[in-house]
Amino acid sequence: MVGKENFKTEDLNLCFEKLMMFGGGSAGAIAIGGGKVKMEGRAITDWKDIPMELLLQILGLVDDQTVIMASGVCRGWRDAVCLGLTRLSLTWCTKNMNNLVLSLAPKFRRLQTLILRQDKKAQLEDDAVESIANFCHDLQVLDLSKSFNLSDRSLYALAHGCPNLTKLNISGCTAFSDSALEYLASFCQKLKVLNLCGCVGTASDRALQAIGRYCSQLQCLNLGWCEDISDVGVMSLAYGCPDLRTVDLCNCVQITDDSVIALANRCPHLRSLGLYYCQNITDRAMYSLAQSLVRNKPAAVWESRKPKNDEEGLRTLNISQCTALTPSAVQAVCDSFPALHTCSGRHSLIMSGCLNLTSVHCACAVQAHRTASAFPHSAH
Repeated sequence: MVGKENFKTEDLNLCFEKLMMFGGGSAGAIAIGGGKVKMEGRAITDWKDIPMELLLQILGLVDDQTVIMASGVCRGWRDAVCLGLTRLSLTWCTKNMNNLVLSLAPKFRRLQTLILRQDKKAQLEDDAVESIANFCHDLQVLDLSKSFNLSDRSLYALAHGCPNLTKLNISGCTAFSDSALEYLASFCQKLKVLNLCGCVGTASDRALQAIGRYCSQLQCLNLGWCEDISDVGVMSLAYGCPDLRTVDLCNCVQITDDSVIALANRCPHLRSLGLYYCQNITDRAMYSLAQSLVRNKPAAVWESRKPKNDEEGLRTLNISQCTALTPSAVQAVCDSFPALHTCSGRHSLIMSGCLNLTSVHCACAVQAHRTASAFPHSAH
């Protein structure tokens, strides 16, 4: 296997001896992670005798490289890994990831989470993703970020083979078309988390309209640096995905107040909103956010459920470089949502580059200032 070419039977025997020492050599039970696995009187004298349930516990304590290595030891270990492995990360693989995926996908058919992020060099090709789609039909979480070599073939394959996807990260994948993303959305309607950061040609208004039409369960969406989207796409999302909680629109330079107002009016669970460098945003959007908590609740229950802590409403707001905003409008947002902080160590209202907003403060920052003022420093 990759990076473990020198692994031999002698190594397995040594590992087994250490395991038996750890477990006290008991034929009745072996302690693993504080628990015990009963062997029902079976004597374990060799690593080949380790039963599946114990092996799965052992493999749960080691890294993914060791798990892959174990799957090639013998039929029993291969079967145990193939039947029990539900999560796998190959981010450690810096060479031949594509071939590794091609060899593993047919074996690890019960995977639910697969992390294939490539931080250094793009290795994945379409054939590897197609293999995943052909064999891993239970897949729910897939990270393909920075897979620069992938084309629309991959999205089409995932649409047909992995309809249960709930979390997909294709950030930095610049070769996908918006039509392929639209097609994927029509099949993967259980998506709750979608990262499209940097997918400039992929995240278009047309694609966002499809997401709004098909993916009503969506909760988190990253559209950072997708400069082609406009109010048309964002408003479609707001109307079609009412459960949105985290939306990143950083550097989406075409959007205006209409996008923010739609999110404020239609997404009552919104907790995090990124508007960095959205310089068309004005006070109108801020006042809409400030009023959204009241507007989205019946008047009769408002007083009893008015947020006193950090439980409801916005918890993070990034308006850095939104230079058209005035202090009064931003202060209204800060006053409406107690979880927004400007105080040291708790910055969740981010206003970098907005020199005219230096007077905006959260309630605890104001209280700290008053406390400090009430106890002046003694003269030296």
